[in-house]
Amino acid sequence: MRYIRICLIAVMAVMLFSAFTMKGKEKPVYMFGVGASFKDSVVYFTEVQVVDSVQLDHDGFLPHRESYAYQMKNYLEYERSHTDYTCAIYFSENKNKLEKEASKVKKQYEKAKTFVIEGLSQSDFSFKKP
Repeated sequence: MRYIRICLIAVMAVMLFSAFTMKGKEKPVYMFGVGASFKDSVVYFTEVQVVDSVQLDHDGFLPHRESYAYQMKNYLEYERSHTDYTCAIYFSENKNKLEKEASKVKKQYEKAKTFVIEGLSQSDFSFKKP
């Protein structure tokens, strides 16, 4: 009886401690950005990029997402000399779903025919973890 009790406690301890060390499968997070201004007809789109070492929180939101928008805004202000741009960030763990969203947003700007769409390659601008 004593031997069974000790084995049971050992098995329970192993299960308890292994539950704390198990990590969920980390999925990469993809994002793209859009920069537009009311004063200019040029709209900037970044490529869909994978961001290293980033995980969505338990609600499915990107932590520090406003920092990524400011990275793009600062790039447009200081590198391209375009002030007064508002930047939006789109993110997902599914790359195909995000690419569809990017084409949908681009089509909305193309449909208006008053905007000039300019792409930003990943060599020009890339998002970095804040």
